[in-house]
Amino acid sequence: MAVSSKIHIVDLFSGPGGLGEGFCAYTAEQHILKYHLGVSIEKDAAAHKTLRLRAFLRQFEKIPDVYYEFLAGNVEFPDWPALYPAEWNAAVEETWHAELGTPETAVALAAKIQTIKETSQRQTLLIGGPPCQAYSLVGRSRNLGVKDYTPSKDQRHFLYKEYCRVLSEFSPSVFVMENVKGMLSSSIEGAGIFDAVLNDLEMAGEGYQLFALSGKEPRFGRPDPRDFVLKSEEFGVPQARHRVIIVGIKRSISEKLPADVLPTIPKHASKSKVKDVLQCMPKLRSGLSRNDDRTSWFSALSEALTAVGEGTHEYAGANKGKFLKELNRVASANLKQNKSRKSTKHGKYPKSISEDLKSFLHDEAIIGLSCNETRGHMRSDLARYLYASCFTHAEKRSPKAKEFPASLAPNHANWESGKFSDRFRVQSWNSPGTTVTSHISKDGHYYIHPDASQCRSLTVREAARLQTFPDNYHFLGNRTEQFVQVGNAVPPYLAKQVAKAIWPVFEWIHRNE
Repeated sequence: MAVSSKIHIVDLFSGPGGLGEGFCAYTAEQHILKYHLGVSIEKDAAAHKTLRLRAFLRQFEKIPDVYYEFLAGNVEFPDWPALYPAEWNAAVEETWHAELGTPETAVALAAKIQTIKETSQRQTLLIGGPPCQAYSLVGRSRNLGVKDYTPSKDQRHFLYKEYCRVLSEFSPSVFVMENVKGMLSSSIEGAGIFDAVLNDLEMAGEGYQLFALSGKEPRFGRPDPRDFVLKSEEFGVPQARHRVIIVGIKRSISEKLPADVLPTIPKHASKSKVKDVLQCMPKLRSGLSRNDDRTSWFSALSEALTAVGEGTHEYAGANKGKFLKELNRVASANLKQNKSRKSTKHGKYPKSISEDLKSFLHDEAIIGLSCNETRGHMRSDLARYLYASCFTHAEKRSPKAKEFPASLAPNHANWESGKFSDRFRVQSWNSPGTTVTSHISKDGHYYIHPDASQCRSLTVREAARLQTFPDNYHFLGNRTEQFVQVGNAVPPYLAKQVAKAIWPVFEWIHRNE
């Protein structure tokens, strides 16, 4: 029987598809094998729609022109089932709107897995990241404020067990599990979660050998927990996103693998920066929570300029001259610029961006960017955004709460407590961005644009650029739902490197099994 040319993937807790996108984007030069998504499962309705759309587009060697017209805002969302019924039905079959852990989903998935097993010949891969709210530091802090919260009764702590159950049932040659760094320190009733996760993964099915991809020399035996953490900024992602990536290879395979086949990801020689992906984007203005028109915004920005100027006698940085120069630049630009809140324009990527990242993000056929509209802000926040972005320009870092003039301090009881010292955070041009999380859907305070004259937080498209979603990747749902999807996703560019790291294992299986 011929060996399958496809590496069949089951993708659990898929979100909008960042992990799967990275795997499908990687193909080795000889094209002997190809990653193929057999099924992706996501329970969030908006994320599932995004996932399904991407699966649909993946059916084409050349994406239909009408899709690019839609991204540019020239046509309404196309009726894909009517235009391309076969491709749409294939996407519907691949992407499931379902909740893992329920009996109904378990029965349906078991049937799908059996079908995959019949055609895969050990070219099988399980990927996914169980929901992380119970593990993340922010989520755990939030849970402490919930009356009668009992960690042992929070089922989100144990969704990884559903991953392990599917791992045993599917018995793939390789698996990849992703989660937040907070998983390493999370515990229930004094028992560490991470040790339990590693034990369950090792014991699943016929047994798995665990590997870390942190760039250290691979070795047998369980890696140190810290070795499972990948720092995205070390691998070309323009964002300081630290995530746990666990790779498992079935023991019956791993014990035969030569050392040069064991998976690892080399670090990039230099880090990608915010300016590499955002500086070429069109200049926009923020909206206002009320009276959102151009005249009102310019009036609000003028008020912000006055408020910041009056507070400069309290300036706490070391480079007041640079701060004032930037503030004056904004004042001058305010008189000349005619910004809008939305734009589909896309400029040329700067020379500073790596060619590999550029080729991953850019699509030569694209004529306009979607999801690039600013949110509204309170008038009082404009002054804080303006101060913070000018401060960051001068000091090369965001100001802490104690470094804001008293006149710009928000009316928060805990403003001076130290708990929210970095409540207003600017994404500095010359550094990787800070971690994009789902919190970006609530407010933009942690995600202030580095150009002070724009005086706003990031758009969905800008956040997606920091997450390395290709420019032709459209997010469905309202803006809040789009932000949540982007914040919860795995950076596809990092996922592509994970796919490359484990590719030699499948090539070895192809030659030897």
